[in-house]
Amino acid sequence: MSRSVALLFAIACGLAVANIYYAQPLLDAISHEFGITHSSVGLVITITQVCYAFGLILLVPLGDLLNRRWLIAGQMLISVLALIVVGTAHTSKVLFISIAAVGLLAVVTQTLVAFAATLADPAERGRTVGVVTSGIVIGILLARTFAGVLTDIAGWRSVYLVSAGLTLIMAGVLFRVLPKDEPSRESLSYLQLLRSLFTLFAQERILRIRAVLALLIFTAFSILWTSLVLPLSAPPLSLSHSAIGAFGLAGVAGALAAARAGRLADRGLGQRTTGAALILLLLSWLPISYTQHSLPALIAGIILLDLAVQAVHVTNQSMILNLHPEARSRLTAGYMIFYSIGSATGSIASTSIYAHSGWNGVCLLGAIVSALALLFWALTRRLK
Repeated sequence: MSRSVALLFAIACGLAVANIYYAQPLLDAISHEFGITHSSVGLVITITQVCYAFGLILLVPLGDLLNRRWLIAGQMLISVLALIVVGTAHTSKVLFISIAAVGLLAVVTQTLVAFAATLADPAERGRTVGVVTSGIVIGILLARTFAGVLTDIAGWRSVYLVSAGLTLIMAGVLFRVLPKDEPSRESLSYLQLLRSLFTLFAQERILRIRAVLALLIFTAFSILWTSLVLPLSAPPLSLSHSAIGAFGLAGVAGALAAARAGRLADRGLGQRTTGAALILLLLSWLPISYTQHSLPALIAGIILLDLAVQAVHVTNQSMILNLHPEARSRLTAGYMIFYSIGSATGSIASTSIYAHSGWNGVCLLGAIVSALALLFWALTRRLK
């Protein structure tokens, strides 16, 4: 797999996954327009993440059964329609239904990750997964900057309409670039395919361990990024959508720094990388807690947190995608289900905690979840 194709996969993944994170810096605007309270507006993110989890179970495993070229292009075209509906919604009911569809179809990112792992040379698989996965994390983070700038220029609806156009273009590019022919696959019915997903969890301890780590690190990740808009948009800071979105750029720096985690996993250093990253994740909450007093401290904390989360995530995927080559889409789906559960949990918990305990309560919650992740790793690191 050439570097240029790996980069294209990364861009496509970033564009697709950004669709479910655009709403985070827009929560106050959406709350105001549709009359949703601050304590409940996190449901916009939670619904998207829950439907993303359903997509992981129902759609991603199809990558082991169907031609991925047609599967990827088809999902992206349907995403275009869902994004247009979000951008034109005039009631909260239509908004929730269409945003749920966006979440369901955004799982095309995971089909691309599994496809990239299949196309990569075995000795370079960790590096390739690191590049493609970095595209996902960068897409998540730049979604905030992109959404903030467009909202200040043309309103929050323009974010989804512009994304629909970009997604349509990317669908066409991928359809031309992806291989037309793929290796033959074992014959399975759709129900057998879904059943085998649970069989893989029963058989592979490393999949279970890494899935739990994914749940915890992305709970912490979502605790920060879902609720961050609330203190930044409130007095005394009262930052604009563009300024709030720009904090995603700090996260990109951390994600790029963690791209080497895949190379370390290729060299058999996955456990050490995981432990070091989880320590950084826990420490990141100290500067983040000073958000309302020091924006430079917040930036430092964001860089540390995103570096740590990305390093663990890349290491996780590098480890599990080496287990069963014929089941990479199912392995990715099973692992990412826990990612989605963590993201949904962090979203609803952080906005609820903020409503009752403010920013200090949010940071304490993030630190507790991060400490649990470090403890879990320490207890399971010698298990194979």
